[in-house]
Amino acid sequence: MSARLAAAFAKGHPALVCFVTAGDPTPAATPAILDALVAGGADVIELGMPFTDPMADGPAIQAANLRSLGAGTTTAAILNIATGFRARHPQVPLVLMGYANPMTIRGPEWFADAAAAAGVDGVICVDIPPEEDAELGPALRAHGLSLIRLATPTTDAARLPVVLNGSSGFVYYVSVAGITGKQSAALTSIENAVARLKATTDLPIAVGFGVRTPEQAGPIARVADGVVVGSAIVDLVATHGAAAAEPVRALVAQLAQAVHEARSVPA
Repeated sequence: MSARLAAAFAKGHPALVCFVTAGDPTPAATPAILDALVAGGADVIELGMPFTDPMADGPAIQAANLRSLGAGTTTAAILNIATGFRARHPQVPLVLMGYANPMTIRGPEWFADAAAAAGVDGVICVDIPPEEDAELGPALRAHGLSLIRLATPTTDAARLPVVLNGSSGFVYYVSVAGITGKQSAALTSIENAVARLKATTDLPIAVGFGVRTPEQAGPIARVADGVVVGSAIVDLVATHGAAAAEPVRALVAQLAQAVHEARSVPA
C-alpha cells in the first residue's frame, strides 16, 4: 500500500478525495486545476484517464472525456501531468482512474512501470472485475501501486471477499447503483454499507457517486473514512474552462471543511 495513501487516511479526520479528468479542458490547463484541488484541501487526487466509452460515468464526466480527447489528450500527456504533479506535491496521493483499454493496450507491465515512474500511488480500473485480476493486478502490485477496487450496493456477502482480495489503498464504495453525478443515496443506506464493509476489511472506506455539496459530504464523512467528489468539480471546469482553478479551489475548500470537521460538530 502506498505510504502516501496510508498517510492521507491517518490524519485524524476523514479524507476528501477529489476527481478531475486529465486534459479537461486541455492538457496545459490541468496542472493549475490539480494545484487548486490541493490548495482547497483535497487529501487524495483522482486523475481520470479520458476514454471514449466511459460506462460508469454520467453526463458531466462523459462530456469531460470528450473535451479532453478533443483537445488531443494522450496517455503520454496524462503521465506527464502526473509527473509534474508529483514534483510539485511530493506528499499528496495521486490515483489514476479509468478503463481497461488505455491501461492494458500496451501491456499491463508497461502501464504499471510508467505509472510508477510518474509518481502515481494507485489505480482504479472500472471495468476489470476482480475475477480478472491477472489482467492488471500483478503488474501494479509488483511496482508498488495500490489497486483500489469498487464495492457497490449489489456486492453481496459471497462476492465481497473476492472484491477485497488483492485490493489496497482504500475501498471505493459506490453508493448508488447507477452512474456518476446523478442520484444520491440515502444516508441510512450508506451507514449500513460502511458498517458491513468495515466488518470485513481494515482498509479505509471512501464513499462516492452522487456526492456534490458540503451538505451531502459532511454527514457521509461522519461514518466513512473518506468522501469522493467528482462531477461537481468537473461541472466547474465545464463552466469556466481554463479559468476554472479558482472556482475549483473555492468549492473544494468548502467540501474540505465539511469533511474534515464532520466528526467535531454535532450531528
